[in-house]
Amino acid sequence: MSDYHTPVMLDESISALVTNPSGTYADATFGGGGHTAELLSRLNEDGHVIAFDRDSDAIDNRIDDPRLTLVRADFRFIHNFVLDLAHKTGDKALGAKLSGGLDGILADLGVSSHQFDTAERGFSFRYDAPLDMRMNREGGKTAADVVNEYSQEDLERLLRIYGEVDNARKVAQLIVSARDKRGIRTTGELDEAIRPALPKFAEHKFLAKVYQALRIEVNHEMRSLEKFLEGAADTLRPGGRLVVITYHSLEDRMVKNFIKTGRADGKEEKDVFGNIHAPLKAVNRKPIQPQESEIASNTRARSAKLRIAEKTEEKGGNKA
Repeated sequence: MSDYHTPVMLDESISALVTNPSGTYADATFGGGGHTAELLSRLNEDGHVIAFDRDSDAIDNRIDDPRLTLVRADFRFIHNFVLDLAHKTGDKALGAKLSGGLDGILADLGVSSHQFDTAERGFSFRYDAPLDMRMNREGGKTAADVVNEYSQEDLERLLRIYGEVDNARKVAQLIVSARDKRGIRTTGELDEAIRPALPKFAEHKFLAKVYQALRIEVNHEMRSLEKFLEGAADTLRPGGRLVVITYHSLEDRMVKNFIKTGRADGKEEKDVFGNIHAPLKAVNRKPIQPQESEIASNTRARSAKLRIAEKTEEKGGNKA
């Protein structure tokens, strides 16, 4: 599993998640199975883990453990699936636990090393490969569809919002100009098309932002995260933990907003007593970041931030 993906902040995340070794938990982003394996090691024979992933490659990393239920599904549907499993499982004890809510939910929002390192997936500018970037390769638009079909205005918008690209307008213009001449179907063709906009001493950082923006658009990542957070809050029992690892400011801002206000946009809704109607409360005021030793051994951990929240006993528990 380590060849597939090295789990980030493994001890910190699982230690924050597990409050009951007999509990029922969810790993919303199974990937290489590293977090799930560590989670199972912290549970006793009565514990159970439900793991989700929409990538067929990740499902091949299935762990042989009767305490694990592995599901190929988008994590935004977590609430519906847990309710369905509670009614359909032949294990009455597990069904009762699920009906009462989960003890904890973990989500590691990063793209796996396997996805970055598999050239034909098209996630990385390090390889000349088809512009794909789909987490689920069985349907939906590809990154090639986005760069060849979106208007210049829409390309500029997603580059600016999802990638925080400084000169998004110029990049969008270059993409449209190149596609009108010959089309853009590979990562190499995209890189060449936007080369005039690349800063001399920060080419890789700039390209990473462009690729991030396209990946987020292709996979509807921000909308999926919003729906996941709402579903996770509904799925946890009172006192249950939500642990989320983010990798860029858009994700982290949404998670922070939701924990504080119960809304992805951060808008506060208060009752007559001044209480914010938020289903979660923060456990750590500031996000936890990887140790220098972890970053040295796994550079992809360098931008990670870990936030921990707990389901409140009743609605509207957070005060402004």
